Amino acid sequence: MNKRSEYLTELLLKGNEEKAWELVLDEHEQLNGCLMLFQELISPAMVRIGDLWETDAITVADEHLATMTCDYVLSRYQHMLKKEKKDHVYDEQPRALFLCIEDEQHYLGLKMISIIFEDYGWNTKFLGANLPLEYAMLASEKWEPEVIGLSFSMAHYAPRLSEYVEKMEAQTHQPQVMIGGRMIAQYPHNYEHCCSKDTKLISTLGHLSDWLASYEEGAKSIVKH
Repeated sequence: MNKRSEYLTELLLKGNEEKAWELVLDEHEQLNGCLMLFQELISPAMVRIGDLWETDAITVADEHLATMTCDYVLSRYQHMLKKEKKDHVYDEQPRALFLCIEDEQHYLGLKMISIIFEDYGWNTKFLGANLPLEYAMLASEKWEPEVIGLSFSMAHYAPRLSEYVEKMEAQTHQPQVMIGGRMIAQYPHNYEHCCSKDTKLISTLGHLSDWLASYEEGAKSIVKH
């Protein structure tokens, strides 16, 4: 964990939105794209906050304040990126839908993934935390996204995750289901039984970047032919 990320951790725990935003803006200008910003600055800070909460070094209230502060910074950052790409025609781009399975409250990592997809030119919808399967299915059937991203951070939700994957991959528009979150990052091979051979487990942002680049190359190849 670098010093800049340690400093962000302190700012998030204090709820200092403006200082946190200034730091993110400064790092955005120095790092190459939002993926590197998330990988080098924001993700390590949130992982550290999670570790502090698990060891009772901070209270639940502290963790909630840090989460809300980080959410504010991410939303402001996302808005800035959209303004920079204001001429982009998103309706003509591939679609990606992001949501947390029922009772899953940890959504910041998935929100970062959604922003990365947008940065690659995708049309995205972020449905947030704790979405029951029936409503996730309705949203997917209505919008027909090419990709559905699911967040999974608690091991005892594994059976529920399997149900989401099975139902969503069986939809007529055949979306690519991706799974990320703390459990996948820490134990990627422990949850392969929750998936099919077609499901993508995203354990790192580098893994996601490789997939997006491959998808983009494949799309260009189809257009050429």
